[in-house]
Parts: sequence; C-alpha cells; structure tokens
Amino acid sequence: MEATVPDERPSPEGPATFREVFANREYGAVFTASALSWIGDYIAKAAVTLLVYEETRSVALSAAAFAVSYLPWLVGGPLLATLAERHRYRQVMVICDLVRMLLMVCIAIPGMPVAMILALLFATTLANPPSQAAKSALIPLILTGDRLVVGLSMISSVGQAAQVVGYLAGAAIAAFDPTAALLVNAATFALSAALVRFGVTDRPTAMTAAHRSHLLRETAQGFQIVFGTPVLRAIAVLVFAAMLFSVVPEGLAAAWASEHAGQLDAGAAQAIIMAANPVGFILGGLIVSRAFGPDRRLSLMRPLAVLSPLALVPALLDPPPLVVALLAAACGFAVAGMLPVANGLFVRALPDGFRARAFGVMATGVQVIQGLAVLVTGLLAERFSIPVVVGVWSAVGVLLMTLAALHWPSRSTIDAAIEAAQQPGASTPRQAGPGVPGRHGEEPAGGPAGRWAVAPARRDGSGTR
Repeated sequence: MEATVPDERPSPEGPATFREVFANREYGAVFTASALSWIGDYIAKAAVTLLVYEETRSVALSAAAFAVSYLPWLVGGPLLATLAERHRYRQVMVICDLVRMLLMVCIAIPGMPVAMILALLFATTLANPPSQAAKSALIPLILTGDRLVVGLSMISSVGQAAQVVGYLAGAAIAAFDPTAALLVNAATFALSAALVRFGVTDRPTAMTAAHRSHLLRETAQGFQIVFGTPVLRAIAVLVFAAMLFSVVPEGLAAAWASEHAGQLDAGAAQAIIMAANPVGFILGGLIVSRAFGPDRRLSLMRPLAVLSPLALVPALLDPPPLVVALLAAACGFAVAGMLPVANGLFVRALPDGFRARAFGVMATGVQVIQGLAVLVTGLLAERFSIPVVVGVWSAVGVLLMTLAALHWPSRSTIDAAIEAAQQPGASTPRQAGPGVPGRHGEEPAGGPAGRWAVAPARRDGSGTR
C-alpha cells in the first residue's frame, strides 16, 4: 500500500466484491501468475521426488528432494527477502521466475546425477524468498482498503487449491514421464514472468541507494520492526500460534491413518485427512471474506483464532478418519477466516520501505514453527497415542490463543499504528538506525509491520513461490 493513500481502516460498509478486486488489471496478472506457478511447483515436487526415487530407490533421498524447499527459508529467508527491498518489485519477480525456469529445464535434462538434481533444486528454491517478498510488498500497492483483504483471501485460497490440483496432476504426469512434469513447471515460470512483466506497472524501489546500510543490519531491522512494535507483535503471535496447531493433523496423517484407519484403506484415510485442511481453508477464506463486512471480520478474528485449535480437541476421543477430516477442515476454516484480516492489519501498519523485510521474518517464522510442531508432536506420538497427542496439543493451543486474544491491542491502538505508517516519511528506512527501529518501531503508536502471506503461508514451504 502506498504511503500516500488515504485512511483505509475497516469501515462499516459491506465487503469488497470479487468483481471489484478482479477489475484491477494488475491484481489479475499477479493472481493468475501465482496460480499457474504454484500448480507448476506442486507438479514439480511430485515429479522430482519420483525421479530421485526411481534413480536411487532411496526413500531418504526422495524425501530430501521434497524437503529441500524448506532450506532457503531456514538458512537465510529474512536475508534473501531483504534483497527484494533494494530493487524494483516487478524486476525482482520477473528475474526470479526466469532464473527458476532455466534451472528447471536443467533439472529435466536426461541422465542428470541425483546430487546435481538436488543442488539445482536448492538453487531454484533460493529464488523463492526474494520473489515472494517482492510479491507480498507489491500487492498492497495494487489493492487498497477492503479490496486488499479480499484479494489476499483469494490468493490464499487459490494457493490451497493449487496444492490439491498440483499434487494430483503431478502424480499423474510423473507416473507417465517425470521430465514432462518438470518442463510443465518451467513453462509456468515463463508464463508467470510474462504476466508480471506485461501486466504489472513498474514502480521505483522502496529503498533507494541513499537509504541502504548493511544487508545484515537491514535484515535485523525487519526483526526489530515485527517484534518491537506492540500491534505487529500481537499479530505475529496470533499467526504463529495458528500455524503451530493447524498443521499437526497433516503432519501426522500417514501414521494416524495407518494406526486408526478403521474400515478405510490406510492410503485413502491419509489422503482424506491431508486434503481436509486445505479444503476447509479454501471455504473459510471465500465465505468469511465475502459474507461479512470489514468490521464484522475484525470482530470475528479473535473468536476464530481460539476456534482453530479448539476444533481439534475432540481428537482426544479417537474418532474415525472421516471425523478427523471434519475436525481438520473446521480448523482450516477458522484459520482462513482469521488470517486475511490479520494480514490486512499487518500490511496497513507497515510503511512501504519495510514490507519485504518484515515478510521475510514472518514467512521464515511460519516455516520454522510448522516444522517444529510436526517434529515435536511426532516425537510425542512415539510414546503416546496420536489422538492423545493431537488432543492435548490442541487444548494447550486453546489456552495460548485465549491469552493472545485477551492481550489483543485495542481498536484505538491499531488505528494509531495504521495512521503512523501512513504519515509522510514513514516509508524511509534510514530512520531505523543500527539496532533501533526508529520512531516507527516505538510505542505506543506502533509503526511498521509487514506482509507475509500473499502465498498460502502455511504447509510445506511451497507457498513461498
């Protein structure tokens, strides 16, 4: 969102319509580019894991090929995202797409050694953080007000749909020819680059050369902004907590289905459990963003945040897989109803020059928290039954979310943070000196925040595309 736009606090008017959002040509280009590239990415994931397994017959190497998408965010997500702040957003997105296209073509070369495939795949995913950071910072410049919230909800929903479609299509194409699936992904990168290049207006950089300091210092400012400002810290806690609990059914789905499939085939039970959360997320994003106005969505955010882990507490009763899937879908619905509102508040409280860095902080946090949640619950499930682990883990989540909701900042504090971010000069990063966020990171007006979820912002890191 531009630093000079008028006040865009939620109003009592009805929600923005899908037609209004898609009437924006630039948003349509970014939306279509995102959908195409995400589908291609999931297709490629299915193909690469199969390709590596066929070459090595090693489950570990095949899993490594799938997990490599986590690494850029874990080893340098905020740093790579900060690079996007230094350059034109459209330029960053186009160059990253073209680089990934070329690397995917290289991976598809017949006879490529497995070690080289993994190295090229890692190089490909290194472009994800700057590309997604640029996209996340660009969207608020394209859409404003309630259109921004609805637009973010649409992109989040299409990201979940892309996961389902991409994996199904990827498995089918890869079974026929893994190389063809990789070339399909390369083609989606090319189309994405073309859509962004010719469909999005070129804008100047948010951070000019005169405002630059050291890359590490600029990255540190992203952390200081997110966690040093009360409003932004509250949003971060809410989002991180939601990710900490909503991902668990998917992470434990394979073992859960094997041990508690009942009358269902174990494979079918696993698929139902894993697909339920994305389906619930799609429905929640579309229904809540369209059925309720801005004020009502804001008032629903805290109850939905508490509902997200609460929906999984009945897992304690060891229900059959179909009921587990319904619980996971309810959790996904609640998260999707809450997340776009949190995203919208987050981005409106952030001056333009800090968005990409704050996005890097949030996206990395989401990936790390989801990975830790699955790891810890998996270890606990080695000693206790999965229903007990999920039920108790979720009950703890209810307590955590309740505390977060009780300490949620007041409406006046949120409004003050938004106003501070829109003040003249608020987008000047040099005001944040070494180790100090600057006047925009101070209390109580709250200043900069960031955007992290133009992509699905959850799951296995593929939303970083």
